[in-house]
Amino acid sequence: MVEIGDKINTDFTLKVVQGGEEKEVSFGDLLDRPTIVSVYMRNNTGGCDKQNRSLADEADWFEERGYNLVALSKDTCGSHKNYAEKLGISYTLASDPDYKFAEATDSVVEKKMYGKTFDAPTRSAYVIDTDGTVLGIIEKVDTKAHADELKELVESL
Repeated sequence: MVEIGDKINTDFTLKVVQGGEEKEVSFGDLLDRPTIVSVYMRNNTGGCDKQNRSLADEADWFEERGYNLVALSKDTCGSHKNYAEKLGISYTLASDPDYKFAEATDSVVEKKMYGKTFDAPTRSAYVIDTDGTVLGIIEKVDTKAHADELKELVESL
């Protein structure tokens, strides 16, 4: 996993939903100001819903302090559009089925579920500056209190 102070590769594209619109963007273009990237596994699952509800409830707080908020999973943008409507999400939802962000942050790990082993990104969060420098990391997200832990991290920077 990357460490605070490391500069990540930002030269890859993602499909995103912003303001209800689907588009393809360079990850670097999302970094027009300090950006929080919250990685979750899948839309419409218990822990991931808690994680995103927490962020949705506090999205204005991050906006007021000059931070972009991006939640990233392997779900499609079609799924993200419905998910944003369901949870009242105003921030960017990014689709990363190829784990490009996880590769950039060296956060692909082996997981086990239902007796199967597979590689997937960690449920983590990153504060990234406009030049790709990692300013802060939450290695293991508390799904219920995710916004609070991010607020604490932002205030410590």
